[in-house]
Amino acid sequence: MAVHVPDLDRLTEGFDPAPERSHSLSADCYTKAEFMEVERQAIFFRSWQYVCHAEVLRRPGDYIAFDVQGQSLFAIRDQAGALRAFYNVCQHRAHELLSGQGNTKHIVCPYHAWSYGLDGRLRTARRTEHIADFEASSVCLKPVRIEEFCTLVFVNLDPIAPALSDQSGGLGDEIRSYAPDLDRLTRARRLTYTFKSNWKNVIDNFLECYHCPIAHKDFVSLVDMDSYRVTTHGIYSSHMSRAGTKANTAYDVAGADVQDHAVWWLWPNICLLRFPGSGNLMVLNVVPLGIDTTFESYDFYFLQEQPTEQQEKALEYVDKVLQAEDIAIVESVQRGMSTPAFDRGRFIVDPERSGLSEHGVHHFHGLVLEAYRQIAGAQER
Repeated sequence: MAVHVPDLDRLTEGFDPAPERSHSLSADCYTKAEFMEVERQAIFFRSWQYVCHAEVLRRPGDYIAFDVQGQSLFAIRDQAGALRAFYNVCQHRAHELLSGQGNTKHIVCPYHAWSYGLDGRLRTARRTEHIADFEASSVCLKPVRIEEFCTLVFVNLDPIAPALSDQSGGLGDEIRSYAPDLDRLTRARRLTYTFKSNWKNVIDNFLECYHCPIAHKDFVSLVDMDSYRVTTHGIYSSHMSRAGTKANTAYDVAGADVQDHAVWWLWPNICLLRFPGSGNLMVLNVVPLGIDTTFESYDFYFLQEQPTEQQEKALEYVDKVLQAEDIAIVESVQRGMSTPAFDRGRFIVDPERSGLSEHGVHHFHGLVLEAYRQIAGAQER
């Protein structure tokens, strides 16, 4: 589907490669409905999207059905142990094939019972023996790129996109250096939220801690803000600090194995977090439902399925305090952007590239504008 990027020259006005001299994205990108389709095509259909932990697809026949911006898909492990992903669309009359998650020996369409192998190839099709020139061996489900990265499964609808392991540079090694127990973690909890804000406001808010001393007073007691540094790389950024050495008001970290606050944002909408405490990884998936509505899922991975009492307190802090604070912020920003009083603002940047600096937001905005430029350029050719 062809999409038009509205007034690209005006969108890039004021944006400078140097964050110290740059303005932010125009509010139009957050409030005008036409940008939702632009971003589906330019960003979400061309980037790696989080699906699940690899443990969901451990055995041959394990599958999970899911959605990427209206595209119905499923991931499955085949009989040879390879991960595969396909559009969730029967090649007979386009009925969806699978729902939820489970295990199957073959994929059977619930409409007319066409049956596919775990490799996506058609095995049987009822009453086709008299159809002229019908070759079952030539029918196959449409595949989608899939990759396991740091025990997590991602898909990409772009068939020529670089592998995530290549595109993300040193991210995999960096995550494993901070999370040596990564391969032993299992999902213990999922939290979900739906609220009234553009998805980019959520990412903007995540990528700076300039607001933290004002809006997250418990959080700044949990980490050592003097050590907080944000580093941008290619398609990700790293947000690192040491754990605080004094008692905090967020949650108990007595006897903590994890002594760092280590956070990574991965283009465009995935945030990976490792908080002070016992072994953990959190995956925040930020999914636009519309220009002013966002769905978030927070998957918590611990060393055991049942959270400890200490981990329950950390979950309660994230759910009842930190998320409540951030949702109130981004909803307020969305309301402000929807007025004629605001178009774009300046980034607050310091030479130390600390957590109080907004250069991480600038990095994200640059990637958004580049995605706009690429799809606009492709349409002109």
